[in-house]
Amino acid sequence: MTTFNQHMQSALTLDEIRALAPSAFAVEKHSSRSERYAYIPTSAVIEAMLEEGFAPFMATQSRSRIEGKSEFTKHMLRFRHPDSATNGTISEVVLVNSHDGTSAYKLFAGIFRTVCANGMIVADKLTGSISVPHTGNVVDRVLEGSFKIVRESRKSIETTHAWEALQLTSGEQAAYAEAAHTLRFADAEGTIDTPITAAMLLKPRRREDVGSDLWHTMNRVQENVIKGGLTARAAAKPGEYRGRQVTTRQVKGIDQDVRLNRAMWQLAERMAELKSGNAA
Repeated sequence: MTTFNQHMQSALTLDEIRALAPSAFAVEKHSSRSERYAYIPTSAVIEAMLEEGFAPFMATQSRSRIEGKSEFTKHMLRFRHPDSATNGTISEVVLVNSHDGTSAYKLFAGIFRTVCANGMIVADKLTGSISVPHTGNVVDRVLEGSFKIVRESRKSIETTHAWEALQLTSGEQAAYAEAAHTLRFADAEGTIDTPITAAMLLKPRRREDVGSDLWHTMNRVQENVIKGGLTARAAAKPGEYRGRQVTTRQVKGIDQDVRLNRAMWQLAERMAELKSGNAA
């Protein structure tokens, strides 16, 4: 589980980040780390990012059931650079780190859609993720990686424009939603036990979400998967008058958020390849 903050319309202050993701301000590494572990607090990276013009707009951290680890646990921040906005879509740098050994510094390309205050994470095929281990000059390597992601994320923005022009049939939209439905709800054996249907993932939340193109289809499904709030009633079990009502929860775990976002982007990439006849 995590403490979580939706994307803000204005940049977060250091005090706001500290309240949302206190582990980013850990004053030392966790006791389980060896001497080879270079302790560079995320707060030092944040300050360096601010000096280079990046602004933080979201912060979250994982909770830990292990006593003494909550102040060192995994955290995620999303930064924007002044050069990153294009027609209602903003490219972001997504930073994940921990001070308990569960994560190196990891950088991903993100996309933020202003109309729905919805953030995505781009899959590796377009802009490769960057991993910076806790050794050597961590701050400079994170900054270098962040600027690289900003440069390469323009490809992602161009891709979203191409997806807007790619119309899907109702069957293709359903196929995308069914794949995302499995990603979100299937257990380790692939079994799905929820009254929430794949078709519900295609439901628009606002007028601007309506559209049969790949970009709008992906946006609707991604937002419904990540933000939750979908409600359905399960079939009544023997002896029950009626089944229980189920409402999906927002995805707040950092690992699950990254996994689902990247997988849905990859699904869209694959759909685009199939539609254009470029599938291998």
